[in-house]
Amino acid sequence: MEKLLVLYSSRNGQTQKIIDAMQGEFNDYEVELADLHGSIRRNLSKYDKVLIGASIRYGKFHSDLYNFINIHSEQLAAADASFFCVCLTARKPEKAVPENNAYIKKFLQKSRWRPRNIAVFAGALKYSEYTWWQARLIQMIMKMTGGSTDTSQDLEFTDWNKVKEFAQLVARNKYE
Repeated sequence: MEKLLVLYSSRNGQTQKIIDAMQGEFNDYEVELADLHGSIRRNLSKYDKVLIGASIRYGKFHSDLYNFINIHSEQLAAADASFFCVCLTARKPEKAVPENNAYIKKFLQKSRWRPRNIAVFAGALKYSEYTWWQARLIQMIMKMTGGSTDTSQDLEFTDWNKVKEFAQLVARNKYE
């Protein structure tokens, strides 16, 4: 059975929830999950595929994502590796396309790694889980970008069909 390494950087759990939803498409693989937060080292040559998912918080990916990529850049370049980003800007259809997403563009400028497949998924707005200060900051960002500022409700923007389609792409693609 082929091996798939799935690495994730999740702040409020939406990235991990997306990975959980993808699992049904990875039945032909022995899947190993690992949180990117903290110092993590892996011999990527032991895996047939690598999938990395990371969320945006306050306009940035977590520094542990870049640390992992910098340490493993040569192995990632040789691997059949894919990447997805989770961000609230992707709630707008034109921003849910990698070519139009500012975070993906910035990621590709900053990173030495060029993933084989890239996707962008809208995340969730979980006001109920934020501290008072986080809620105010996110509320300000949402006001500037035309999003919900109603802190009385949580909203999930993830397109689960798009998640499934990307997981199928990752699972069926063969590196050549």
